[in-house]
Amino acid sequence: MDSHTLLSHLAEAWAYITLGASGIITEEAAPIVGGFAAHEGHLGLIRVMLACSIGTWVAAVTLYALGRWRGKWVRRRFPRAGRYMTRLIVFVRRSPWKATFAVRFAFGIRIVFPVACGAARLRLPIFLTGSAIACALWSTIFTLIGWLFGETALLVIGHIRRYEDVIAGVLVAGVVLVFVVVIRKRRAAALANVK
Repeated sequence: MDSHTLLSHLAEAWAYITLGASGIITEEAAPIVGGFAAHEGHLGLIRVMLACSIGTWVAAVTLYALGRWRGKWVRRRFPRAGRYMTRLIVFVRRSPWKATFAVRFAFGIRIVFPVACGAARLRLPIFLTGSAIACALWSTIFTLIGWLFGETALLVIGHIRRYEDVIAGVLVAGVVLVFVVVIRKRRAAALANVK
């Protein structure tokens, strides 16, 4: 087998692994970027959907196991998450199937939700089935968004490239401005505390 071919296969496999593993952290960005890469012919559309779906499902199952095993510890260790978990546990016990679907679609609490499902002692077959369906549906929707709007993204990027020097200058000026404002506020607060 040609080494270039082997390396290209390894790079492609690594891309799928990265999309799947990062899905729990990057949320919708992973399947959208994967869909865009599929639109450009770099990755397979179905494989991107599968990688994102499996990756987020495995992460959700891991978080479920953490909640089931150490739910009380998580609530004590992370009091802010614990407040959400208490409310979520009530919801999980009242509507187990809705909770398993919400694991993937509940924006802002996608990491806490599976932990709450585990802490609520939601039956494992219900969680595995419902979260798998939710992850597959979520992955399909956002991968297709990346794939369908890939052409639009290329047009936008093409227009942005014309003005990338101006945009870079504005971004650098914005960062400098924010830095100056933060430093001035800290100095003012330090002076106020000294007096």
